[in-house]
Order: sequence, then C-alpha cells, then structure tokens
Amino acid sequence: MSKKSIAKLVLLAFTICILIVVSLKTNSNNKAYTLLNKKSTIEVIETDNTIVEKENAFSPELGKSFNGFKEQLGFKESQNNYFRVNTLGYLGKYQFGSSTLELIGINDTKHFLNTPELQEKAFIANAERNKWVLRKDIKRFTGKRINGIVITESGILAAAHLAGPGGVKKYLRSFGSNGVEDAYGTSIKSYMKRFQGYDTSRIIANKRAKVSMKA
Repeated sequence: MSKKSIAKLVLLAFTICILIVVSLKTNSNNKAYTLLNKKSTIEVIETDNTIVEKENAFSPELGKSFNGFKEQLGFKESQNNYFRVNTLGYLGKYQFGSSTLELIGINDTKHFLNTPELQEKAFIANAERNKWVLRKDIKRFTGKRINGIVITESGILAAAHLAGPGGVKKYLRSFGSNGVEDAYGTSIKSYMKRFQGYDTSRIIANKRAKVSMKA
C-alpha cells in the first residue's frame, strides 16, 4: 500500500474518531439537560415565598407537608391555575375575593392576578391572619370529632379559606349544626375532612398579616 493511501486511511480514521467524540458529548449534554429539566419541573420548593413551576403538584414527596397542603388547596380551588377568575369574580390559584385581599393589603386585583409570587404571599398572609382569629378554637377543638370528622388545625385553616374565620367559628362552636356552604355547594365539613392532618405549623398566627405589593 502506498504512503498516500495510508495517509488517507489515517485521516479518515481520525475524522471518524472526532465525530464519535462530538456525538457522545452532545448526547450526554442533552441527557443531562433533560434530567435537570425533569427534576426542576417536578419538585416544588418554596423559600422566602419564591415559587418554582412544577409538573405534578401531587408527587409523593409532598405528602402531608405544608407544600402538600398548599398545593392540594390550590388544586381544589382552581386546578392550580394562577390566572383563573371564576363566575363570581374570585381570583387566582387560591380564588381570593377582593375584600379578603384588601384585608391583607392588596388593592390592585389585576396586578395580583398576573403575579403568581404575590398570590403565594397572599396565601401565607391570609392563613396567618385566620390562624390568629381562630387561635382559641384551634386549641379548643383540635383532636375532637364533629360530624364524624376529626378536627385538625389544617382542616380549620382550609375551611377558613373557604368560608372565612367567622363561618368556621360558628361551625365549631355549634358542633357542626351551623354549617356554611359556598355558592357552589362546597361545605365547611367537606374541607375539614379533605384537608385534615397536614403540617401547618409553619403558619404563625398574626393579627396584622399584610403583603407587600412588590413581588
């Protein structure tokens, strides 16, 4: 074989090796990117009221954690749709009314509806305020059974989100005989049952809980 032919074969082999290395590196990067994307869309992390978009709000890791409570409630209210407005004018992922938003310092409903992070802050602030209003009832009724349902703090807070703390007080203090339903027929009793047993210890009772409009 001539030196010229040998040189061509060596060059061809070298070119093939380079193409294989480049192909493997590209596939590896794509795989890593895919895994990173998959991980970031499944996990829900909230740090300093910062939210991360997610693919599955009900992954097993959430369980009865506070994030599990929050995401389950958001799903019940709006299927976790930050931009939903229902037929009665309730807004966002957690379906807030304008009067409740005003109590926690939010007057611009358009800005609220278009700012998911602000909605998450509003949820925390409203829960803190409700926990303060219901602090005595939480202490008195937690662990007791009303209408066949064991009362828990998370059930009380979820029911307060539905019917307001006043409606929950009436329900608890009448031992379930004075119930309240929303306009769509959802009852305090059903929320007490659906949201019982979640960890809501991170919610600190706060009479003056407010939200900054800067999200």
